[in-house]
Amino acid sequence: MISYLSAFVFGLVQGIGEFLPISSSGHLILLHRFLSLPVKNEIAFDVALHLATFLALFCFFYRDIWRIFLAWLKSISGEKSPDSRLAWRIAIATVPAAFCGIFFEDLIENVLRSPLVVIVMLVLVGGLFILIEKASKKTLTLAELGWCKPFLIGLAQALALIPGTSRSGITIIAGLGAGLKREEALRFSFLISLPIVFGAGAKELPALFFGNFASNELAIILIAFLSAFLSGWFAIFFLLRFVKNHSLSVFAWYRFVLAALALILLYA
Repeated sequence: MISYLSAFVFGLVQGIGEFLPISSSGHLILLHRFLSLPVKNEIAFDVALHLATFLALFCFFYRDIWRIFLAWLKSISGEKSPDSRLAWRIAIATVPAAFCGIFFEDLIENVLRSPLVVIVMLVLVGGLFILIEKASKKTLTLAELGWCKPFLIGLAQALALIPGTSRSGITIIAGLGAGLKREEALRFSFLISLPIVFGAGAKELPALFFGNFASNELAIILIAFLSAFLSGWFAIFFLLRFVKNHSLSVFAWYRFVLAALALILLYA
């Protein structure tokens, strides 16, 4: 029973942390200090969590994805539209994180995957949230974004490989810094994360399908998957509505409190 509860908690943390700007990887690293993983096959467990959040994102935006994909196909034959330009901007923004993920992820995982790094990044990115929220103009739509700024937002997304940063958090900050409205920055953040979230799970997919599992591990992985999927879907739903009328600075204060608690619990 404890293993099932642990699986639910890990899935819940992954689903909420992946989309709210509070860092899923940071929370999971800290969670590992207080709660043991409920399975022996850790790679398969991580793959299930990543695929669950990808599926939540895909299901939420599937109409947008289909429309943008069709527009991209038409653009190859020369037919241009706002959606085709958005598709190419998404592609441009994906390149830096994909490059860094391929060539530097192992290095970052081995060198920077520590609670102290998480605490530092929780504070730094929280400070950026407060600063950018006050300084950014927040007037542009995605159609007005241009071609250089998506690449810069993509560079910011590459920083999310550092635990404690938050992929959604750093790309929302970059979007706001580029002048995007909150809703537009958030939508672009979600859309450019699709290839990265999928890639994070897909590259280790064989471990999920061909792994050697104990008798109850499949049930535990399924619970974690469903927990991550449902919590991720509701996190997207919540955040898209929250940003219409609220500043994102509240998440900065959450990050500060979490960093302080982690510092006390781990190093006091």
